[in-house]
Amino acid sequence: MLDKTILSGIAREPGEVIIPGVNWQGLQTLYLKEVRRFFKVQLQTVWAPAITTLMFLAIFALALGRARTSVMGVPYPNFLGPGLIVMGMIQNSFANTSSSLLIGKIQGTIVDVLMPPLSPAELMVAWVGGAVTRAWLVGFAVYAAMLLAPGVDVPINNLAVVLYFGTMGAVMLALLGILTGIWADKFDHAAAVTNFIVQPLTLLSGTFYAIDRVSPAMKLLSHANPFFYIIDGFRFGFLGVADGLALQGAVIIGVIDVALWAVCVRALSTGWRLKA
Repeated sequence: MLDKTILSGIAREPGEVIIPGVNWQGLQTLYLKEVRRFFKVQLQTVWAPAITTLMFLAIFALALGRARTSVMGVPYPNFLGPGLIVMGMIQNSFANTSSSLLIGKIQGTIVDVLMPPLSPAELMVAWVGGAVTRAWLVGFAVYAAMLLAPGVDVPINNLAVVLYFGTMGAVMLALLGILTGIWADKFDHAAAVTNFIVQPLTLLSGTFYAIDRVSPAMKLLSHANPFFYIIDGFRFGFLGVADGLALQGAVIIGVIDVALWAVCVRALSTGWRLKA
């Protein structure tokens, strides 16, 4: 029997797998692997972050007591709610991709992901898809709890805006998590990125305050913080009010996501810190 590669007139290397277009089966398999990985320990990856996020709301409610504090024309608990939801989402999106790659590198199982016929873009879609799925599960858990919490009213004003900023914010942190997982050699490296970059940028992004009430220097720093646009846009989808311009924030987040995507694809294509 004649070799099919000879019949086609195209020279192929022995053992080369030819998959026209997108490897949908491989992409789906890796995505399901990512989802099942975090869902198997859902008490730690979904419910624990949701409870931790709600603790912030309870602490601030107790600290304010019966003071009727208003921020941007709405009661403070209502102002705080959307920011806490998306804060929990993006932090867990980062944790999902960074831990997945780092565990694979430390355990030596990363080769099982790199060897199958999946392009860098297909790997990215599966990893980011798993992270965004976890982010939204955490977001839904927090939102459901807030619906039952007394004194908190977080109706959705514009669902499309909520979905855009929630998803694009989760994508941004998932991509940052991929870069962290590629760069890091041990868990201390990933923890350093979390403690010195992700956490400070999240807490200083207007989650707990409106930037029109801070100093001009702090306001300038907030506008330079990409996390601010995620939280501000997400809050706008709920309350209909924003610290900045929602459209401007949507463009900025989109540009950052595209740039991070290109960097991640380049890193995977070269095998930087992944291939010996």
